[in-house]
This record gives sequence, structure tokens and C-alpha cells, in this order.
Amino acid sequence: MPGRLFLETSMTEIGQWVGRDVGGGSDEPPRRNIAPGQEVVCLTSDGFKRMRWGIIPVGRVNARGRPVMETIVNARSETVFDKSAFDGVGRAIVIVDGWYEWTGEKRKKTAWRLRGEAPLVFAAITDVWTAPGGREVHQVATVTCEPNADVKPIHHRMGVLLEKDAIDLWLDGTPKEVAPLMVPWPEGRLIIEEATNVDWDSP
Repeated sequence: MPGRLFLETSMTEIGQWVGRDVGGGSDEPPRRNIAPGQEVVCLTSDGFKRMRWGIIPVGRVNARGRPVMETIVNARSETVFDKSAFDGVGRAIVIVDGWYEWTGEKRKKTAWRLRGEAPLVFAAITDVWTAPGGREVHQVATVTCEPNADVKPIHHRMGVLLEKDAIDLWLDGTPKEVAPLMVPWPEGRLIIEEATNVDWDSP
């Protein structure tokens, strides 16, 4: 599942690729390292907007009625429309060039860069957190599924990737209509290479 993202293609080019006006998002700088907790530009039915990657589940409870405590960065596709913790969430997509995963033991981990020939479209859910003082923070979490054969040696989950022509369906379709979209990406369409020369402490 996506641990960190990267987007070096300009938002102007992303807007042209997806056929949408990026508005104020056109000034987004190239980013080689987007970490949970940082803002990422997402596309919703209302257009592009910046959101915090990670849903703070204030007021959300699990099936037993207990508060959900951990920040939700990735949501499992198998339960995203069933869990009470996700009641009332919206939907968005996160368009990036790719993402990073790690393998190996602690302190000896190898970083991997996974990308496509074209931008990748991650299915995501959204929520709004009212922060102290009344400020509204728009939040997003990517949706994950079982990995395909390309990703399986690296991680036991992968993000749900959408074809470009499925974007509108994901954003506006019913849970029943979008369920067939939440499957592993076809094999052979990702470029996987060791990630080198990445400063993990910088954007």
C-alpha cells in the first residue's frame, strides 16, 4: 500500500491529462516525497483541492461502538463501505506519478519506487475534521486491495488504481457500482525500481 507518494509532473499537465481545470493547484511544486500528514492535491466531484493525507477519526467508532484512535492513511477496500468508522465519507482520487514501498529488516531496508508510464490514479475517501478553533481540515485516505503479482514480493497490499475513464464513476457512483473497481491493477503495467538519491526528510 502507498507508504509515500511522489508527483513530479506539473499540475497543469495533470489537469490536461485528466481533462479538468486545476484552478489554484497549478502552482503546486514538484514533490519527490509526499508523506502521510502532509497535504496532497486531490480531485473530487467539486474539482481539485488540497487535503491532508490521513483521516483523523474524531467521533468515529468501530463496530463495537469504541472510538477509532489511529489516524487512517489507507482504508481497506473490503470493508470501506461496510465499517461504521467510514460512515458518511466522501470520495476523491489522488493523481501521482507513483509511490514508494520498503522491504527488508529494520535499518537495512531497501526502498522501491513504483510508477506507471502515465500518471497513476489512486481511489480515495475523504472526510472533514473540525480542528480546535473551528478550522475545517479536509482529509483523504487512499483505498487499498490485495496486491498484484508485481507488487506482492514487495508488499501484501497495494492501492486501488483506477483507469482514467473510471474517475467519474468512482467519484459519483454508488458503492455497488464502484465495487468492481476495487481490484488489483493489471500485471505488467508498473515500473518497479530501487529508489536511490531520495532525501526522506525533504518534500
